Amino acid sequence: MAQPIRKAVFPVAGLGTRFLPATKAMPKEMLTVVDRPVIQYAVDEARAAGIEHFIFVTGRNKGVIEDHFDRQFELEDTLEKRGKLEALDELRRDLPPPGSTSFTRQQSPLGLGHAVWCARELVGNEPFALLLPDMVMKAKNPCLADMCKLYESTGGNIVSVEQCAPELTSRYGIVGIGDPADGGHDSAFKINEMVEKPQPDVAPSNLFINGRYILQPEVFDILSRQEAGAGGEIQITDAMVELMETQSFYAHEFHGQTFDCGSKVGFLAANVAFALDRPDIEADFREAIELILEL
Repeated sequence: MAQPIRKAVFPVAGLGTRFLPATKAMPKEMLTVVDRPVIQYAVDEARAAGIEHFIFVTGRNKGVIEDHFDRQFELEDTLEKRGKLEALDELRRDLPPPGSTSFTRQQSPLGLGHAVWCARELVGNEPFALLLPDMVMKAKNPCLADMCKLYESTGGNIVSVEQCAPELTSRYGIVGIGDPADGGHDSAFKINEMVEKPQPDVAPSNLFINGRYILQPEVFDILSRQEAGAGGEIQITDAMVELMETQSFYAHEFHGQTFDCGSKVGFLAANVAFALDRPDIEADFREAIELILEL
């Protein structure tokens, strides 16, 4: 029986230079999609999958993330006195349980693989989930919850993938398609190859890794000796390729929408998609969009 996934790692140390000057004094993870910070969507997804311990790998100027996942007694008191009980209840629902969050620092921007390695002592010797907060997902079934169901029957390592246009494979990490996963899971298969940003004519498929992982703790040993790869950074994909030599990797094909909120277009698209999905503002927002498009 596979060891359960109790912990999730959230790398939030990035500088967010693509959103300057907005991110000069505010972490990019605190930019809002409608009225919720980007990081909240990833944490909500992890909670829906049964995650018990939330580990944030932070950097300088990220203290507001820690504050966001803490109680603010003065604000709560004000909301209660003013009778804004719905807003108060929402704030309290968003908080992880006491003692379930941990924060560690990535002092130097050495890449995603290095950020994951910085969480090694907090994760310990057990499998863990890795969620890239920039990738905001919208679907009927939360992505990580479906990945955990697949993991329960396969064990090993799980990577979420989705389709891109074949001509766009050079933008992503692409996986090769192996045998179907056991257990009757739709859209799940064994990964036989991982290639970082291949040209379309040599790409093994058009399925790209979209920012959700379940990894075994042996990845930390690999990362501890990993040399810098693309961009002079320690890449998690390089470590996974090495781990594939001794452990199985399975893909969960995600059927939904993924918005790259690390890009301006993806961030704006996420705001539109989630706003149109909100019964309280959908009609007014749709009307506002139509007026803009008529200009």
